[in-house]
Amino acid sequence: MQETWEFVNLKAPEAGKMTLTPWLIDLFDQNSQEMGIFLSYYYRKEGAVVENVRMIPPAADLSDLSGSIDVTFQLIHFNACLNIHDTNTEELTLSYDLSDNGTKLLLTGPNWPEREPDEI
Repeated sequence: MQETWEFVNLKAPEAGKMTLTPWLIDLFDQNSQEMGIFLSYYYRKEGAVVENVRMIPPAADLSDLSGSIDVTFQLIHFNACLNIHDTNTEELTLSYDLSDNGTKLLLTGPNWPEREPDEI
């Protein structure tokens, strides 16, 4: 399974005024709930949801229109019947592709192969 999420109609970073890294960090902060939904697809079989998604600032400023970024988030398992409410901090690497003059961003998560049913 490999999930993707697309942001469209974005306000592109203005040339020379803002570099790509702060622009992406700001985009993640403004769309934290959507990012949580996107990343929750990876953990739905565990019965967990993702909240508080933040981009980890890279060591060097991002300048390419495509590449990879690291994000950190809280992975929350909740089950009232079993009296479980665990919150763990996790990290994940996402690929990004900025196109259409900076107005469209495609995020691609890691490829987690799904296990096929065992044969009898």
